[in-house]
Amino acid sequence: MKRLTVLGALALCLAAFAPVASAQSSNDDKNHGNFGVFFDYTRLQFAKQNFFGVGARLGVNVHPHVVLEGDMAYDFQRNTTATLAGVTGTTTTVRSDLRLLHGFFGPKIQTTGPVRAFIVLKGGVLNFGVSGPATAGSFANQFGTLRDGDTNGVFYPGGGVEFNAGIFGIRLEAGDEIYWDNGANHNFKFMGGPQIRF
Repeated sequence: MKRLTVLGALALCLAAFAPVASAQSSNDDKNHGNFGVFFDYTRLQFAKQNFFGVGARLGVNVHPHVVLEGDMAYDFQRNTTATLAGVTGTTTTVRSDLRLLHGFFGPKIQTTGPVRAFIVLKGGVLNFGVSGPATAGSFANQFGTLRDGDTNGVFYPGGGVEFNAGIFGIRLEAGDEIYWDNGANHNFKFMGGPQIRF
């Protein structure tokens, strides 16, 4: 009799949890795509410089576990400190005027649920631009140098995690931005920011 009571209680618990589980899966219908903005950090190895910028991303789901995404980021110019040759202990800060424009496209393979782990394998371009002080014109000129400027092909493998609540979420991602210029150049990249699922 005791065994029958325990089995009955277990069956009632499972029956009570079944509608909750099916309701969660039916309420998570925000699987058509996503749009997000993000903070962008790139460690440019050859220059030993950290670049910071902003970007945006748009993704369209082709399957619950596969999203086709495109993203673009603009990293602002950085100042550098240089030691003058021949003058002991003298340093000066100079403006390098180097800016970065990143553009990627490719698949994101993800888990499902409110917390999602994912990997990305994207291709794209990395453009190095040099111009004067930061203005709206220097930002627009960066796009003009994509075709005839210093633009390199990129392969970007990465991964991360998303935390979603309804249509709103936070996405954190890191990877290796590999561009080709006299061989492969590996650069650490981090992106993080809010997104909206639709």
